[in-house]
Amino acid sequence: MDWILRAFRAFDWPLLLILVIFCMLGMTVMHSAVGGTDWRFASQARNFLLAFFVMWFVAIIPPSRIMKFAIPLYVVGVLMLVAVLLVGITNKGATRWLNIGVTVIQPSEMMKIIVPLMLAWYFDKHRSELRVLDFLIAGVLLLAPFMLIIRQPDLGTGLLVLSTGFFIIYFAGLSFKLIAPVFVLGVAAIVMILHYEPVLCGPDFDWVILHEYQKHRVCTLLDPGSDPLGKGFHTIQGMIAIGSGGLYGKGYMLGTQTHLDFIPERTTDFIFAVFAEEFGLYGGVMLLLLYTLLLLRGFLITIRARTQFGRLLAGAMTMMLFMYVFVNMGMVMGILPVVGVPLPFMSYGGTALVTLGFACGLLMSISNYVPSRKSARSEE
Repeated sequence: MDWILRAFRAFDWPLLLILVIFCMLGMTVMHSAVGGTDWRFASQARNFLLAFFVMWFVAIIPPSRIMKFAIPLYVVGVLMLVAVLLVGITNKGATRWLNIGVTVIQPSEMMKIIVPLMLAWYFDKHRSELRVLDFLIAGVLLLAPFMLIIRQPDLGTGLLVLSTGFFIIYFAGLSFKLIAPVFVLGVAAIVMILHYEPVLCGPDFDWVILHEYQKHRVCTLLDPGSDPLGKGFHTIQGMIAIGSGGLYGKGYMLGTQTHLDFIPERTTDFIFAVFAEEFGLYGGVMLLLLYTLLLLRGFLITIRARTQFGRLLAGAMTMMLFMYVFVNMGMVMGILPVVGVPLPFMSYGGTALVTLGFACGLLMSISNYVPSRKSARSEE
């Protein structure tokens, strides 16, 4: 009986309540996106159930024990990324999957959790006196998996891994003075791309560092009408669906763009277009408020975390959720390039939901962790 009570005490109940609302909302929108209760609807229900048990299992484990798995998980994760490049499964021009005998996995998805876990462990071990060398080593730990992921190629997942790891480094004490020049260079690069867009997007211009399809994604973002039936089709249809929803939306299961098959990938990357068409601007605002509550709870857990490791990891998991929402909604609304980033707890997908469940389990574990006197003294 005691172990049952301990298992239920592992939940962070405000966070769990928000996630239950997301589950119900996600299944409702998925029902409309697929037009009923076909195999995708049933599969998504199983994905939510699996993600719940993963979250619960992780929430039960104290952060002090989770720390012990940081190095082994990182080493295994990097080795699997190398194995993907050598013997991985190729689909639609990308080599991102690995057959491990019993199933096929996508190691890059796992690195969204493993990389911040490793960096949080590293900075916790060196918290007494951080040197420039420590930040350089952390940069290498971050860049190694990032470079392996973009070689698959999978720029969307790679950027998520890079950004989540960067947040750990920033929260650990990286000076803003070192970030500001990079930010200025980024803004200058965007201005240059906008100014020289006709030349840069010409058929004979080679971007060198990007694949051809990635170049087209950026160029169609700047001018979706340049290829309305090809590379720009996703962006155009997403914006049409959002705009046609108006203030109040067309009503549940009444979205014409959705049910006439104009919205591509409507159950995965573009499910926000389905939601916005049927529930309108007011529905979109309510969804953003729900995500805001999720992020605020994550930040509150971060502030209340009792260890350096917990603060860094909780902050990174919360910012990961933010990046998911920002990038997905941005690409659907046409302000960011189209990349394969799902909308948290809304898009169809088992791997993404399990990853999100794992992240929320880490937040719950950190929220309920009370260190022993010995570990508290060592933390000081």
